[in-house]
Amino acid sequence: MNKKQKKILIRILISLILLITISFIPLNGKWNLLINLIPFIIIGWDVIFKAVRNILHGQIFDENFLMSLATIGAFVTGEYKEGSAVMLFYQIGELFQGYAVGRSRKSISSLMDIRPDYANIEVDGKLIQKAPEEIMPGDIIIIKPGEKIPLDGIVINGNSTINTSALTGESVPREVSAGDDVISGCVNLNGLIYVKVTKEFENSTVSKILELVENSSEKKSRSENFITKFAKYYTPCVVIGAVLLAVIPPAITGEGWVNWMHRALTFLVISCPCALVISVPLSFFGGIGCASKNGILIKGSNYIEALTKTDIMVFDKTGTLTKGVFKVTAVHPESVSENQLIEFAAMAESYSDHPISQSIKELYKIEIDKSRVSNYNEISGHGVKCCIDGNLVCAGNNKLMDDIGVKWHPCHHAGTIVHVSVNNEYAGHIIISDEIKPESEKAIELIKKNNIRTVMLTGDTNKVGVQTAKKLKIDVVYTDLLPQNKVEKVEELIENKKEDRKLVFVGDGINDAPVLTRADIGISMGAIGSDAAIEASDIVLMDDNPAKIPLAIDIAKKTLRIVKQNIIFALSVKMLVLITGALGITNMWAAVFADVGVSVIAILNAIRALKFDNKK
Repeated sequence: MNKKQKKILIRILISLILLITISFIPLNGKWNLLINLIPFIIIGWDVIFKAVRNILHGQIFDENFLMSLATIGAFVTGEYKEGSAVMLFYQIGELFQGYAVGRSRKSISSLMDIRPDYANIEVDGKLIQKAPEEIMPGDIIIIKPGEKIPLDGIVINGNSTINTSALTGESVPREVSAGDDVISGCVNLNGLIYVKVTKEFENSTVSKILELVENSSEKKSRSENFITKFAKYYTPCVVIGAVLLAVIPPAITGEGWVNWMHRALTFLVISCPCALVISVPLSFFGGIGCASKNGILIKGSNYIEALTKTDIMVFDKTGTLTKGVFKVTAVHPESVSENQLIEFAAMAESYSDHPISQSIKELYKIEIDKSRVSNYNEISGHGVKCCIDGNLVCAGNNKLMDDIGVKWHPCHHAGTIVHVSVNNEYAGHIIISDEIKPESEKAIELIKKNNIRTVMLTGDTNKVGVQTAKKLKIDVVYTDLLPQNKVEKVEELIENKKEDRKLVFVGDGINDAPVLTRADIGISMGAIGSDAAIEASDIVLMDDNPAKIPLAIDIAKKTLRIVKQNIIFALSVKMLVLITGALGITNMWAAVFADVGVSVIAILNAIRALKFDNKK
């Protein structure tokens, strides 16, 4: 509880004690009015002040105006205790609201703790602290155990374990050593590491994430926009209704004005739209906070609402459903031994940094003596030609084998095939495959349980794509696609989706920016450190775990359920009590429940959006 909330609580307690005490004091006339004004002023002076200030600024019809009008009116009609009690319970509702908003903000603030305070640099053998904004790419920073990593960079010296939970929601730490990338916002746990900075602070991961979260409230859902418009027209209508209720019946029937004035004031108290105006945005804010605690950054409440209407979910394959790490899965020698085939292939690929080349060199496990390699010639889209110890070695795809006139053999395994020939004789082939993530199959299963059609787009061959889709039980797969073809396919799918439903595209965030932007909702996978993902996507998963997608859907559905519950509950109770209040059946105390009671219940219900029990 902050200072402001503590002050309100003290005022509530003082006013409550005074009201109870006054009820035992037998006073009449002006003395009764004066003594009852004391608790009223203590508990309601700020509400009246806000109402006057807002009127002077042209903002008349707000909750402060309604409460001031109703409670002052109660005093005018001689209902002193009711006037003070209404203001007292209104402030209790405000206290609950402040607490609920504080809880929601705390869930977001825990993410804000990733903001670094300083960066260490070495000057004349001494460590000095500088603001992260002053550090430039190429500078060397030193991160001690227990410190936050202030900027994105590459480890050049030292070994350590880093905690990424603030970004990913996962508690398992990651080992880093020289050559590994590290990102800002993580915590260095146990070792001293030297990091070469690769990005300015304003372009760093932590800066982009903070900007994303801070702006998330700007993109409102349809429900929030509806409530805003509803309150804009609803409030002046009920004020006019209250005035008519106070004037017309006594003018027609000749009854006393006091009774109908009292009904009109009761009508005003009931009509205050606090429960809706507060609880609906609070529910969405809670949903965004809950998602952020689970490593899911949602850029606005409109995407929470849209996620619950998903009809088709389209996946990129590499880096999204698969690890994006190529690994040798089979070696099939023909005219040489298996070891010789691996050695020839590794040496032929020695000058290449392509992931496929790297996987072959990792399998070889021996430091390559490049002096044995001569006449190296890399042929784009085909492979490599070179001489190894005087032997002409060619390593590449079937196009290269066809070009040099070597008869090659197809393979029954799915994957990228590297054919190798030695002195124009076929030596065999090596199969490199991308491993499916262990969470992908369960994620697809849970997504399909939500009656969502699944589609996979990939640039891989038909054989590889179909095999992956079959294993993951994906409904439709399109293969051999270039980036522009993916955009075309997504546009086709958008045209064929159900009316008023959404298409979601899930990509690895590196080369999928055009498709992420074109989809109704773009979700980026493995987005740590990827500028394209954070900029282009609507929802950012801070690790590469596809299981976070059904979790995001479940959080969105729970949030929307809470929003609908609050809208239906608040409107139902208010309409009922408005009618009974106008007929004189319910009094000011029922009005207090209809306003403050409904607000408190709706706020407490909204707080539930902060928590999600993920037992899947």
